[in-house]
Amino acid sequence: MAGFDDAGVFFSDNFGSEDQNDDNQVNRQQVKKRLKDFIRQFHEGNFTYTYRDQLKRNYNLGQYWLEVDIEDVSSFDESLADRLYNQPSEHLPLFEDAAKEVADEVTNPRPEGEEEVQDIQVMLNSASNPCNIRALKSEQMSKLVRIPGIVIAASSIKAKATRLTIQCRSCRNTVNNIAVNPGLEGYALPRKCNTDQAGRPKCPVDPFFIVPDKCKCVDFQVLKLQEAPESVPNGEMPRHLQLFSDRYLCDKIVPGNRVTVVGIYSIKKTSVPNKKSSREKVNVGIRTPYFRVVGIQVDTQGTGRSTGAPIRPEEEEAFRRLAAQPNIYETIAKSIAPSIYGSIDMKKAISCLLFGGSRKRMPDGLTRRGDVNLLMLGDPGTAKSQLLKFVERCSPIAVYTSGKGSSAAGLTASVTKDPATRNFVMEGGAMVLADGGVVCIDEFDKMREDDRVAIHEAMEQQTISIAKAGITTTLNSRCSVLAAANSVYGRWDDTKGEENIDFMPTILSRFDMIFIVKDTHNEARDITLAKHVMNVHLNALQMTEEQAEGEINLETLKKYIGYCRRKCGPRMNADAAEKLKNRYVLMRNGASEYERETGKRISIPITVRQLEAIIRISESLAKMRLSPFATNADVDEALRLFQVSTLDAAMSGNLSGVEGFTTEEDQELLSRIEKQIKRRFVIGSQVSEHAIIQDFARQKYPERSIQKVLHFMLRRGEIQHRMQRKMLYRLK
Repeated sequence: MAGFDDAGVFFSDNFGSEDQNDDNQVNRQQVKKRLKDFIRQFHEGNFTYTYRDQLKRNYNLGQYWLEVDIEDVSSFDESLADRLYNQPSEHLPLFEDAAKEVADEVTNPRPEGEEEVQDIQVMLNSASNPCNIRALKSEQMSKLVRIPGIVIAASSIKAKATRLTIQCRSCRNTVNNIAVNPGLEGYALPRKCNTDQAGRPKCPVDPFFIVPDKCKCVDFQVLKLQEAPESVPNGEMPRHLQLFSDRYLCDKIVPGNRVTVVGIYSIKKTSVPNKKSSREKVNVGIRTPYFRVVGIQVDTQGTGRSTGAPIRPEEEEAFRRLAAQPNIYETIAKSIAPSIYGSIDMKKAISCLLFGGSRKRMPDGLTRRGDVNLLMLGDPGTAKSQLLKFVERCSPIAVYTSGKGSSAAGLTASVTKDPATRNFVMEGGAMVLADGGVVCIDEFDKMREDDRVAIHEAMEQQTISIAKAGITTTLNSRCSVLAAANSVYGRWDDTKGEENIDFMPTILSRFDMIFIVKDTHNEARDITLAKHVMNVHLNALQMTEEQAEGEINLETLKKYIGYCRRKCGPRMNADAAEKLKNRYVLMRNGASEYERETGKRISIPITVRQLEAIIRISESLAKMRLSPFATNADVDEALRLFQVSTLDAAMSGNLSGVEGFTTEEDQELLSRIEKQIKRRFVIGSQVSEHAIIQDFARQKYPERSIQKVLHFMLRRGEIQHRMQRKMLYRLK
């Protein structure tokens, strides 16, 4: 009965057992053999061996990766694809081993010095339905999942050990080739050294350290994925997920890219801050989820990716019939916010903005934007914000923001410090997230001047350059800007003219169309408008259920816009280009009627920027019809829209307060005042606004002109004021 009370010895082998032979070993070998057969034998109808040839081509180019469609694996062996979906962590390493062995076969004989075969990374692609970040639950843990979203932050590339070599400080015993789990999981060093040496004391606790020179490492990058704005429910915060990508998947995407990632939904240990005062017990069963990426599909174009389900063939046929209708332009304009009465020209301009022109890349590498920018300026209560809200719902990709609640970093990009790694990371703002769509900025006049200046580059070059905290990069912001603003006095004052606007000329010249919206008093129009508003409120439910004749419903219009932006990139034909050239020269030298009537020479804002704006509007009109070329009729309509918006505003004196929209006499007066102020004061000196106005008023200079000059000099930093904030408030 000796040993009946012996409980046995229980131990854990931190180094793993080399001769471990479990029941699944044979099964693993069979799966690996089947995967090798797939790479060798899979072919298409013309007997092109897709993956074998891709593997050989990439290996010879020094790119050790293989991109595989899971649908191809499923057509070859359905049970194999099920294993990859349900147990990817176990079968993906087998797939990479199989690819390495096949690469050894197809690349023999190799040049001298390259006897050792390189490891192959297998990237997976899938056409299965994507799963939203909100829908990720515990059932998907450790399974292969496909999720869409926007990358808003990316870390720098770091190294992660895949094979470790550790050494004991005391006895110098070395343990080689310790496997480290992939992903964000680490390796816990053993607490004790098990080496028995006669005549030597036992090694102390925690004796091991890592030998970096003998470790095998791979590159990895941590990304932050956010839900697409259109899939976030109203009133909810967008959710985020941490992504781990390694080897050749690093540096494939930058913040602002819309991506669909395939990967393994995994968990990692939650890091607990080491505080002496913290006495809380850590619950070892709770882990933080993250996503180990095994494949990335990037929306590289950034133009009009249609959200939701893909377009079916019958829908495509319906879109072709819709585009062939002779009155499609009027139909789309009528479908823009049908509950809002009137403003038909503004709705037509918004239609052009939603479809956009054609983005062009020149032979020298420069690009010309195809997106149309639009500014609505005028009285409150004219449904500007409602139009912005409708565009947000109607555009396939849209971001809505308010000017007062938006900073320069929120609109462009911000650089923040990651609390875990203490490194600087970059997060894209509204214009980066709206890449390929529309950014709607309400209360544009309430933004600070510095914040408006930050979007100059984004509006014209459609890029955002960042140079902060040692991070120097350029992000894409290929989006249209739809802005709404009020005048300086709240309501438009016709007697003030130039004083209604407080925008710099640099921002105004970047808008293709500027609409001055006035709430005019007209009894007949007021009666019609009141009837329309009462009808909307009385029959709200009926109007939502029934669609007015000749209108396109919201979902169809949204899909049609995405389809046209993706499928059509029109250009101007030769006749239309010749016509536009002649009209441009006339407008450039024109305004003769205005000169004869007023006796003043007005500097009408007709530059190359405005010429390109008319080209973009013409191309967007052709895109609505899915036409490859913009015709004379498109140029005529584009010129008419430009005439009723920017040109009318400039000719009527509504924009005369802006530099470039100012009469020559007024410009000379401002220059004379500025020269006298500069002659009297050193640049950077403090001045008294009251004293200067009193002094110049004695010389018969208008007080408003003196204030305007002081305002611009103050803004440029040429002078300082003791009561700077009070002065700016008065001027605004």
